[in-house]
Amino acid sequence: MPSAAERNRPRWQSEDPLLGWVGAICLASLAFFLRRWHLGVPHQFSFDETYYAKDAWSLLRFGYVRTYVEDADKTILNGSPMGLWEDGPSMVVHPEAGKWLIAGGIKAFGMDPSGWRMASAVVGALMVLLMCRFVRRVTGSTVLGLVAGLLLSIDGLQLVLSRLALLDIFLAFFILCGVHCVVADRQWLRDRLAAGRSRGWWRPWLLAGGVAFGLACGTKWSAAYALAVFGLLAWLWSAGARRAFGERRPLLRSVFLDGVPAFLALVGVALATYVASWTGWLMNADAYEQALSNTQYTSYGGGQAWPTAGEPDAEGLGEVTQSLRSLWSYHQDVYTFHSHFLDDSTHVYASRPSTWLVMGRPVGVDAQTDIQPGSQGCDAPSGSSCIRQVLLLGNPVVWWGGCLAMVASLLLWIGARDWRHGVAVMGLASTWLPWFLYDDRPIFFFYAITCLPFLVLSVALAMGHLIGRSDVPTPRRTFGVVVAGSYTVLALIAFAWFWPVWTDVLLTKPEWDARIWFRRWI
Repeated sequence: MPSAAERNRPRWQSEDPLLGWVGAICLASLAFFLRRWHLGVPHQFSFDETYYAKDAWSLLRFGYVRTYVEDADKTILNGSPMGLWEDGPSMVVHPEAGKWLIAGGIKAFGMDPSGWRMASAVVGALMVLLMCRFVRRVTGSTVLGLVAGLLLSIDGLQLVLSRLALLDIFLAFFILCGVHCVVADRQWLRDRLAAGRSRGWWRPWLLAGGVAFGLACGTKWSAAYALAVFGLLAWLWSAGARRAFGERRPLLRSVFLDGVPAFLALVGVALATYVASWTGWLMNADAYEQALSNTQYTSYGGGQAWPTAGEPDAEGLGEVTQSLRSLWSYHQDVYTFHSHFLDDSTHVYASRPSTWLVMGRPVGVDAQTDIQPGSQGCDAPSGSSCIRQVLLLGNPVVWWGGCLAMVASLLLWIGARDWRHGVAVMGLASTWLPWFLYDDRPIFFFYAITCLPFLVLSVALAMGHLIGRSDVPTPRRTFGVVVAGSYTVLALIAFAWFWPVWTDVLLTKPEWDARIWFRRWI
């Protein structure tokens, strides 16, 4: 008969950890194989790879991003990446952490499409592993964790972004990692409160979360919203835990005992990590001060130069301070670019955030149309043609099912006060709703990759509710297993169906038409 301690142990701790890890690693390995398969195809700079891959190469060679000569893309694709960069620094408008990861792939595998996409493939596969562990921790079920990892691995948006040198797959991974750490801290603190060891400020999971959120912000600034939301949740969960364990004045005590360390661990460590990600820039701040301090801010409507523009170069600690001040001025330039300079811009694949979750307007990364019969293996009948395409389109079963599940999560979070659904709802809110503030400039569906893990979490939670927690066969459990299993099979069928338009596979025109369900998908 199990002891009282064993009966009270959280379910996620009582399930076989070896099975959970082996299953997750196998899924991640399969995901990596699918992302590594023909990774160098198409052999070109696809979409914004033309910026990030060249920036990464420049970081690798010079420590900071330089401008490049005209027609650099063609020369690089011909295998000659040297001698294409000028002496002056480039005005890049995104932080550098993600580009350093791309640079790592280039360092290991070369300056070609396979090389600059390798880091995305690795991180995309690791994200599947992380998804398995995250959902297992939230739900307490190894099976639901593995199903969630499978759903993430067979989503088209996650797959294609894992096969491109764009920043968003790194952003999504680091945000998911940060949220996982905050959820782990919730369980860690409750375990300590149960054991009467809750007096100290030591919160290791929050420190790890600070590093993850710092790297997320160091990839794209939009991660700051998720950091703020889950930092607040960490404090509210702490106060709720103290109330549940009978402490007096739990909210007031939590301000000092939990709020302060949570802020220092999450925001403080995230800020330090973020600044550290700019080390290459800071070590070459003099180049930016000389080339950009008198021109860029004025060009973007700021109307003034950097305060450090006319200062002599400092030394020692003064040089560090001067470089940090220049970095702050640079950030003001970049913010002005994002918030004002793009207001009147347009793009054929731009979409409003209100359409993202239903995939109203996917992004065409590459397309070769009108391939004639007999060319490139095209077996279309005479008078027809073939098409190759890479389309940033999600798995409809995963996304549309996730939207339905999210409605249930919102109701269960508010009605049943189930914190697990709160993670899904607030995760989606912090990664999706802020984009409504910027829908007057070109923004794209693939930004919603940061929302996807929370949609998948919501699906896993819905499956858990349908199946129930009892191991005894019942009609409800049978019904839940059938529904969950059927949904997963449908997602797998959709994955196989859309695979060709995600991976540049040759299709006849009728075969391509059968996969483009809506006019706005063209």
